[in-house]
Amino acid sequence: MATPVSAAPEVRRGGDILPDQAALPVKFSIRGLDFYYGDHRALKDVSVDIFAQQITALIGPSGCGKSTFLRCLNRMNELIPDTRTEGQVLLEGEDIYQRSVDVVELRRRVGMVFQRPNPFPKSVFDNVAYGPRLHGTPRRSELEAIVERSLRAAALWDEVKDVMKRSALDLSGGQQQRLCIARALAVEPEVLLMDEPCSALDPISTFRIEELMAELKERYTIVLVTHNMYQASRVSQRTGFFLSGELVEVGVTEQIFERPQDQRTDDYIRGRFG
Repeated sequence: MATPVSAAPEVRRGGDILPDQAALPVKFSIRGLDFYYGDHRALKDVSVDIFAQQITALIGPSGCGKSTFLRCLNRMNELIPDTRTEGQVLLEGEDIYQRSVDVVELRRRVGMVFQRPNPFPKSVFDNVAYGPRLHGTPRRSELEAIVERSLRAAALWDEVKDVMKRSALDLSGGQQQRLCIARALAVEPEVLLMDEPCSALDPISTFRIEELMAELKERYTIVLVTHNMYQASRVSQRTGFFLSGELVEVGVTEQIFERPQDQRTDDYIRGRFG
C-alpha cells in the first residue's frame, strides 16, 4: 500500500527552513482513536498524522491522555487489564490492531523508552544484546557489532567500552537512560516512543538526551511525551496539545507555541492552568 503524504506547507524555524512536510511520508495515521480504562474514556476521537523522521512532542497536564496515546502506538496498553481500544492506528497504511498483526514484531518496529531508566540487572553488553538474542542473533561476533553500533548511536560507546561486563545498574542515571535507548536501537526499530525520558535526569544529562534525539531523528521517527514545554519547543518539529483525553491542537511547533489556534492551548502554554 502506498504511504500517504501530508499537504502541510514549508515553514521556517530558528532561521532554518524545515523540510516541506508535503514531501514527508506519514509514518502513523491515527483516525477516530478512543481508549477506555474500564468505563472511563481516556482518549476521545483522536485523529492525527505523525510524520517520518521528525520529532513530534505531546504536551498537556498530568492525566490528559498523552502517555496513554503513546502506548496505543505499539499496543502496550494491552498489558493493562480491562482496557479496550477503538478506531484505527495505521503504521505505513497497516492497521496495527488487526488480529493478524504480530505484536512482538510491532514492538520491534516501534520501540519505547520509559520515564525512568529501566536497565536489566545484567551487564552493559547483555542489556544491549538482549533484543537481538531474542530475535535470533546468537553469534558473538554479530552481537558485538550490534552492541557497538547501538551504543555509538546512543552516544554512550566511549563511556562504557571498557566496562562492558560491569552491571548496568552501576551506571549513572543519564548513562542508564542512554543505555535503554541503545537497547531499543539494537533491534533496528523504525519509531522511538519516548515517555518523559528526561524527567528523572539532571540538567546535564537532559541536555545530552536532547542532543541525542536531534541526531536520532535523522534516522528514526520519534514521538516524545514531555511535561517540559521548553523541551518540546527546543527539540520537536511538531507539537500536539492534549487536554482531558482530547487532542486539542497539533501543528508545527513554532506555530503551536507562538500562534496557537485554540484558546485552551494558549492558556496552557502561558501557564493559566496545568
